[in-house]
Amino acid sequence: MTGWRLLLTRPTEECAALAATLAEAGVHSASLPLLSIEPLPETPAQHAMMRELDRYCAVVVVSKPAARLGIELLNRYWPQPPFAQPWFSVGAATGAILRDHGLDVSWPDTGDDSEALLALPRLSEALAVPSPRVLILRGEGGREFFAETLRGRGVPVDFLELYRRNLPSHPPGALPATIEAERLNGLVVSSGQGLQSLRELAADAWPEMVELTLFVPSPRVAEMARQLGAKRIVDCRGAGAAALLTALRETAPLKQRMEM
Repeated sequence: MTGWRLLLTRPTEECAALAATLAEAGVHSASLPLLSIEPLPETPAQHAMMRELDRYCAVVVVSKPAARLGIELLNRYWPQPPFAQPWFSVGAATGAILRDHGLDVSWPDTGDDSEALLALPRLSEALAVPSPRVLILRGEGGREFFAETLRGRGVPVDFLELYRRNLPSHPPGALPATIEAERLNGLVVSSGQGLQSLRELAADAWPEMVELTLFVPSPRVAEMARQLGAKRIVDCRGAGAAALLTALRETAPLKQRMEM
């Protein structure tokens, strides 16, 4: 994997953690965060949902920021949470944050997306109760597919939006300059919004960006990348470090592959 030189685009703290993991595996990386997390102020609706947390048959957490901010609320409203309540996460990294807090959390092994979570047998078991109701902890304006699917099955869903994602300020030309200076041959995005931010920051340099290998977390983001013109897309089937490392092992850098 030492042939890979990657651009990481997650929020600053997550970039640092991923970069350290990649370095241990012999992978060079540079960081240019394309998302920042801004916690939202608490609202009366948020208070009501947290006070009545135990009425939900399942709580779903869609991201690591949602997990961290959700735990802060738990500590405030539920010094002794209903630990028998089943919680679910879209991926293992988010699930680990909840598990370390002592919550009964499950997540799919087959991918970090809503489709994989919907296929999880444990979720079906949680919903098989009289009058099921689900709470989703997420960022502002998150994806609707999971909630729409449950509502189509007759399950009411409430959203608790805890943060908004912003594009950090970078000087014009920062993206191509970083790629050239670091001699990068791969780009890593962890979400659809991260991909959109990458496209926005690239601006007129996007035709050059699409020639690089793009690592994405799911088939949905892979399709978004294809629509944006990306030419070499690798679906990691997960947004965590382990999924990325597996994809790197299974994919040769373009130059190396051409020399084979």
